[in-house]
Amino acid sequence: MFRSLKYLKKFRLESFFAPLFKLTEALLELLVPFVIRDLIDKGIGMNDSDYIISHALLLAGLSLVGLGFSITAQYFAAKASVGFACVLRHELMSHIGTLSHTELDELGTSQLITRMTIDINQVQTGVNMTLRLLLRSPFVVFGAMICAFTIDVHTAMIFVYTTVLLFIVVFAVMLTCIPLYKKAGAALDRTAGITRENLNGTRVIRAFGIEEKEIGDFRAANDALTKIQIFTGRISVLLNPVTFLIINLAIIWLIHRGALQVGAGVLTQGAVVALYNYMSQILVELIKLASLIITITRAIACGHRVDAMLETKNSLVSGKLRTVDEDADAVRFDDVTFTYKNAGESSVEDIAFTVKKGETVGVIGGTGSGKSTAINLIPRFYDVTKGSVSVFGSDVKEYDVEFLRSMIGLVPQKAVLFEGTIEDNLRWGSENATAEDMERALETAQATDVVKAKGGLSAHIEAGGKNLSGGQKQRLTIARALLRSPRILILDDSASALDLATDARLRKALSELDGDMTVMIVSQRISSIINADRIIVFDDGRIVGIGTHDELMKDCEVYRETASSQGYEGA
Repeated sequence: MFRSLKYLKKFRLESFFAPLFKLTEALLELLVPFVIRDLIDKGIGMNDSDYIISHALLLAGLSLVGLGFSITAQYFAAKASVGFACVLRHELMSHIGTLSHTELDELGTSQLITRMTIDINQVQTGVNMTLRLLLRSPFVVFGAMICAFTIDVHTAMIFVYTTVLLFIVVFAVMLTCIPLYKKAGAALDRTAGITRENLNGTRVIRAFGIEEKEIGDFRAANDALTKIQIFTGRISVLLNPVTFLIINLAIIWLIHRGALQVGAGVLTQGAVVALYNYMSQILVELIKLASLIITITRAIACGHRVDAMLETKNSLVSGKLRTVDEDADAVRFDDVTFTYKNAGESSVEDIAFTVKKGETVGVIGGTGSGKSTAINLIPRFYDVTKGSVSVFGSDVKEYDVEFLRSMIGLVPQKAVLFEGTIEDNLRWGSENATAEDMERALETAQATDVVKAKGGLSAHIEAGGKNLSGGQKQRLTIARALLRSPRILILDDSASALDLATDARLRKALSELDGDMTVMIVSQRISSIINADRIIVFDDGRIVGIGTHDELMKDCEVYRETASSQGYEGA
């Protein structure tokens, strides 16, 4: 959490004034028992009405001024904590945006969401409570003890014994709860992960009729979370009753001793009431301190989790090259092997091929054959384990990552659209695109009818494109990629939801584009890549054939079997 706290520096003044005003309010509170003592001994004891009225007004004044200081302190604490959480959330989001796919895969979406929401909210609460109470509560406790000593030294020793015992109890509970809150956080991550999976895969779960199994998995994770939270709660909840017990026993002791002292003429009645008030103040503040420590303990545990994410290093180091060799091949794989982190075996192995500038290349293979993994190495979403990937004559590791990806238009397997208008989504491809540019991209992507059917470019798209069909989403994502006029266009199984006629029109439109754009079409359908200049065949993470459709029908058994299964006979 200490790394995260550096963002609190932007709110130095608020962090200074919040405890300052709170301490001032506490100082006024410590004066109240003295006023009450004098009110009883000199006012009520001597039946002095003017003295009683003046001190009653003084008490009211102290209360009003203290209330003003308290409200002011709360304002500064809230401003500092909310601002701190806002900056921290922004920094965490920015940091996550810099991580490579390797780190994002390892962390998982559920963990990222938990850190951005629950954990930062808990840290925000901890900062707010700390600024308000961390100094105030000990100040009142020790201040009350000192004030009690000014009244009677021997009786005030009760305060010392009580306070020491209470601090032992409070810190024992705190030290026990810190590791338990960490375990609870890990259990919450697991529950959030299962919840997210089930919500995203609701249709699949229903289609396969495995609701009971998923409910069972969720119940198991939820029960584990509940168990650790109940166990932690049982320990933390001991603070209040134990604190009350100790304080009330101390009050009984105090009143008993005070009565004896009054009887002996050592103390006045007002002094005993003042001591009682100081003991009550200590009780209230230690209860607040106990709650504060629980809150801070949670905040520290959550802060460590946020810190761990901020300390996650990006394994992808950007190069500096921002120029290309116009005469070089568009893409070149040299004996590339890639293994996902923590995976048992390679996803692709000994991959070698070249794609010439302006060429249209088809990539085909069964599910899990490694074709999408290989394609993701071109924009450097992952770094190769062995070998090298070159784009326009230079290794992708040499390029500035932003520059490299600006040359590539990638349409992923899963069409992703964002909430907003159709125009907003298209401008992800090019912020400065004109209406004519959008019209051409939509026409090439066969998406003009989609826009017209929805009412134009200003039509609203829901998050994830939920108000669009699969084919409509794919065509809009293709238009978005075309809008940036990429040197290399990669269609990663991005026409799977299109009917054969629309797919054919799309391929024809792509082939008629002006310029020397290199196109790589990844597909499981022969019809999508049959007319490509060359076709690369993947099987079990390796390339088993490269050539035209006719050549592969003669020489590649895997391709021939795939073609036969889709109704294409041998050459």
